[in-house]
Amino acid sequence: MAHTLSLPRNARPSFPASFPVLLALLFAALSAGLLLDALLAQVDGERGIAPVAASSDIEVNGVEVDVRGKSAEEARENGWREAQRKAWEKIKGPKLADSQLESLVSAIVIEQERISPGRYIATLGVIFDRTRASAYLGGDQAQQSSAPMLLLPVTYTGGTATVYEMRNPWQRAWAEYQPGRSPINYVRPTGSGGDSLLLTSGQIQRRSRTWWRNILDQFGAADVLVPVAQLDYRYPGGPVAGRFTARYGPDSRVLGSFELEAASPDALPAMLNTAVTRFDAIFRKALADGKLTPDPTLNLGSGEIDPAVARLIEIGRAMRARENALLERADEIAPAPVAAPTATPDAPQVLNRHTVQFATPNAAAFDATLGQVRGIGGVRSASISSTAIGGTSVMQVTYAGSLDQLAAALRGAGFTVNQGSTALAISR
Repeated sequence: MAHTLSLPRNARPSFPASFPVLLALLFAALSAGLLLDALLAQVDGERGIAPVAASSDIEVNGVEVDVRGKSAEEARENGWREAQRKAWEKIKGPKLADSQLESLVSAIVIEQERISPGRYIATLGVIFDRTRASAYLGGDQAQQSSAPMLLLPVTYTGGTATVYEMRNPWQRAWAEYQPGRSPINYVRPTGSGGDSLLLTSGQIQRRSRTWWRNILDQFGAADVLVPVAQLDYRYPGGPVAGRFTARYGPDSRVLGSFELEAASPDALPAMLNTAVTRFDAIFRKALADGKLTPDPTLNLGSGEIDPAVARLIEIGRAMRARENALLERADEIAPAPVAAPTATPDAPQVLNRHTVQFATPNAAAFDATLGQVRGIGGVRSASISSTAIGGTSVMQVTYAGSLDQLAAALRGAGFTVNQGSTALAISR
């Protein structure tokens, strides 16, 4: 015979007195786990763009030439000589003979060129050796240098502000910038790992000296520079208007502003490179006027790290340690680099930019391939222009040689190379 238990209608099940506390603790644990997963997801992925190694050489980009000659070779030589003269004028050097100028040039960077049997049209970059050129530039070497300045390039487009949350053209322009003779001591984060959590557009609006001091200490900087780019895409494929503002310090003081316009999205990188040069001029003038001194209020306070900042720093360090481990693993399997060609004063080294596609089935393969290409002799820099984890990514390689020579160097490093007329595709 079945027995049933009946309860009075007004009876309610009873729980231990500690049940609300246990429920709250359980909810807090779940929330913390979800929050940690969200933070790790935010700092993971391909966000960083490693800055190019800063060189003390004097680099002048965007020199346009249009010259003629009896042959293609003669026209090209004439173009290089004219580019050297124009670049020397840009940095306000004294008048020198062509033979003297050639002895100061360490490299010619070919940005774009068109060659015909008797004409040479190109956009070139000229790199002057700082040690040899300083004898003619004189007083420029004696100028003061700024304290280390943390650089936070902010982009406003489509109503959204980004810094390092995702890769963007403004971040890339600063990462690839060569300060050359600039007295500004730029501290350029890679933007990977915890940088996307610490360095945000919201941080720019904070006035807390404690927050700023803790962040600046992580990067060894004394103050902060904020170049702001507001980009307005008029319509798909149409002009891009840029409004640029130079800000400085924890109070976001304005140092200057200007406007530029690109004819199309394809011309945007060139416009941003011009903007970077304009910003450097603004920062230089501020330094000369005594406005770029570190804010003394950043050194005030107890020195205790805010718990929220400490947690973000901890996550960032963990991500950076993982990235370093991947790079070390890539270095272990990387072949010995091929000796780079030596540039002589009488024979400037010619640098060409080549497009290289490479298979990236996962993040480890991406990091390993990029590290190995950068380690090949003759490679001046290798920057990513397109990332596709699980597919094919694209890098732009600045190399001291032709496309054929780069292909040979890559084959010597153990890559399988498929060569096209203007690009290479490599794989393992």
